[in-house]
Amino acid sequence: MASEWKIFELAGKKSILFHGSGVMGECEDAGEYRCWEELLPDALGLIFRNLPLQEVLTVLPRVCKSWGRVVAGPYCWQEIDIEEWSQQQSKPEQIRRMVELLVGRSGGSCRRISVSGLPCDPLFSLIGDHARALQTLEIPRSEISDSIVETVAPRLSNVTFLDVSSCTKIGARALEAFGKHCKSLVGLRRVMHPIDLADKVCQHDEAHAIACSMPKLRHLEMGYMLITTEAVLEILAQCRDLKFLDLRGCWTVDDKFLRDRHPGLRVLGPRVDDCYENSYWEECSDYSDSSIYSWEFMEDVDDYYAIGSDDEAIWDDGQGLENLEVRFYGGGFSEGYAGFDWPPSP
Repeated sequence: MASEWKIFELAGKKSILFHGSGVMGECEDAGEYRCWEELLPDALGLIFRNLPLQEVLTVLPRVCKSWGRVVAGPYCWQEIDIEEWSQQQSKPEQIRRMVELLVGRSGGSCRRISVSGLPCDPLFSLIGDHARALQTLEIPRSEISDSIVETVAPRLSNVTFLDVSSCTKIGARALEAFGKHCKSLVGLRRVMHPIDLADKVCQHDEAHAIACSMPKLRHLEMGYMLITTEAVLEILAQCRDLKFLDLRGCWTVDDKFLRDRHPGLRVLGPRVDDCYENSYWEECSDYSDSSIYSWEFMEDVDDYYAIGSDDEAIWDDGQGLENLEVRFYGGGFSEGYAGFDWPPSP
């Protein structure tokens, strides 16, 4: 199980070799070996982020108690990205349990959460309870309501980038609440799918909420929203720092007029060069590779550190969280992460 050498790149510096025997070797000096227990939990957490989430939750805790404590603590969970995995889940209960596990382990130290399809208001409230360090919140296609956003938004004061694309149960009230309490918000993604808007006439109220409550925006994506040129002009009048505006699919917006009036603004759309079916909304339904993981070798493992037992309940309950993969990034997606290299101790 852990008998093979693992090679990781540590903060862009030197490669470290880990072996199941508990010996750490440095590639630059093969004659020098130290016990891996000398590494700080922060360092182990940074290294473990290079592994798929399934291995972190079910393999590492079996190696030794020290690694199990690192996995159970906040060191591995300062950035949580399970968006691709969550897009493939057919049962909301699977998403709920995974979010509860990872957010709980972050201990409030998580700076980025990316998950698609939050199934209920209480789960969004849970994120808010652990959001004191949260800067990037990406929850497209989530089943959250205006009322829960108004309740939770005051706890999201450090959020700088927000993605609420295709969250069909929220509207202007929620956007206004986000803007009112996320004072440092510089990026908003509110991209809709045409199917989401089948029963809507316009979304001018949402554009008005953005204009009135998010004056520091520099990046705004409003793809396929039902808005007019006048609604966009209202946003531009209030959001004077705006540098990028995505209007793909906003067919009633006069982009030439906007470009002439705001020459320093980068406008994308409303004409769409690629078919909508080629966007990630459609790609995610085709994302499947059963060969990514093969865990048959774990079936014979009977003795492992108990700290991983809670995680096993997720994988072995018959709900089949196949093809789980999560990517952690040393940097980030917004300018607020510029220069990030080594995460501070939670």
